Amino acid sequence: MVSIETKEGTVQSEGQELFYRLTTPTEEPPRLSVLLLHGLLYSSENWLKLGTLQKLAEAGYEAVAIDLPGLGQSKESTAPASVGDLAPATFLLNVLKGLNLGPVVIISPSLSGMYSLPFLFGHNDLVKGFIPVAPICTEKFSAEQYTTVQTPTLIIYGEEDKTMGHTSLNKLKNLGNHKVHIMKGAPHACYLHDPEEWHQTVLEFLHNLS
Repeated sequence: MVSIETKEGTVQSEGQELFYRLTTPTEEPPRLSVLLLHGLLYSSENWLKLGTLQKLAEAGYEAVAIDLPGLGQSKESTAPASVGDLAPATFLLNVLKGLNLGPVVIISPSLSGMYSLPFLFGHNDLVKGFIPVAPICTEKFSAEQYTTVQTPTLIIYGEEDKTMGHTSLNKLKNLGNHKVHIMKGAPHACYLHDPEEWHQTVLEFLHNLS
């Protein structure tokens, strides 16, 4: 059994205090750092309860899940943009700096697209890999902009997510270096539908990166 350490804390970004959970292996330096974002109805607690933080750490990765502004244990913080608008790319940049993280793999479901996509385009050198899960705001960028991004990307969505899943795929498929994984029978929050498949798919992608 791999020895892992878990801690909780807060990090500052643009004057806002954000709650985070960090799980990391303790015996060897982590192979990669993974930043987990979340959707509108969720928080970092979901990644804890689902076992994703533990699975990542046991596989040798540093996993950091934050509560986005106005949500979870960051509910007292104010979002830098309205839902559906793009947040400044500096928002996640400050999070990474505050947590002393270098290049990361970003897992970005639903609402969190308003944070992850500007960061992907604005600070591509700090994104080691990208795992979008039916994120919002994909229509804010052109096909030409997507083709310029060569970051290894794993697009995951639920087969039954007929709205955001398909809408986001139509844009994200223009990314220059991507694969697609459809979770059969799964809804919008596909990771909750079959956690075993979710973890296996993510870990395989990370293994090929590291």
